[in-house]
Amino acid sequence: MPSLTTPAILCAVRHHGEHGAIVRALTPRDGLASGYVRGGRSRAMRAVLVPGNRVQADFRARTSEQLAGLTVELAHSIAPLLAEPLAAAAIDWACALTATALPEDNAYPALYAALDGVLNAVEAAPAARGWAVALVRYELLLLAELGFGLDLSGCTVTGSDEASVRFVSPRSGAGVSDAGAVGYEAKLLPLPAFLRPEGSAVAEWADILDGLALTGHFLTRSILIERRADVLAARERLVERLKRAVA
Repeated sequence: MPSLTTPAILCAVRHHGEHGAIVRALTPRDGLASGYVRGGRSRAMRAVLVPGNRVQADFRARTSEQLAGLTVELAHSIAPLLAEPLAAAAIDWACALTATALPEDNAYPALYAALDGVLNAVEAAPAARGWAVALVRYELLLLAELGFGLDLSGCTVTGSDEASVRFVSPRSGAGVSDAGAVGYEAKLLPLPAFLRPEGSAVAEWADILDGLALTGHFLTRSILIERRADVLAARERLVERLKRAVA
């Protein structure tokens, strides 16, 4: 990536040296990209280099192996949301997951659109029930884009169609119907109503927590392993805050 000028969503910011910062950002056509922002620790840039902010990014490098120099111009700030603990936790987690899970320089246009949608949902309705469904769907999409998608097309036991699926096998990620789950319900993961064919965008709290448990199981098992597991702390903070909100 010798040069690239593009809209981007900031996903991770790490201090580098006394004055700079290394930034990872998701772009619509070129996927996740990293760059060094000179002066990234200055007061002016600290307000710009916030995960979740949308920017116009200009990456410049002499060779594809070199870390690009990066300049950014703020397009949209999520700063007003950072005073809302649940909203801030959701943004923190969605951006950290993206920065950690995705390999660089692979295009994920669907994920870019979905992450932008999650951030817009949080901004439109800081109350969790307004954005939690979008977050679960984003996690499911990320699993699928990385080759770990669930098979909810039908019941793996009885062969019935997708409308019958009420559970997911924690081992295979395949759907299971009520009939196929008899005697094994406690060993299966519930499929929340909003992920069924007839589901809606609004969900009950129990379904939201079931959805997060479902995606969390497969993210932890398949993607957030070894060094990547450190990012799970951000997810745990979010889930705990959601549980307190329910209580």
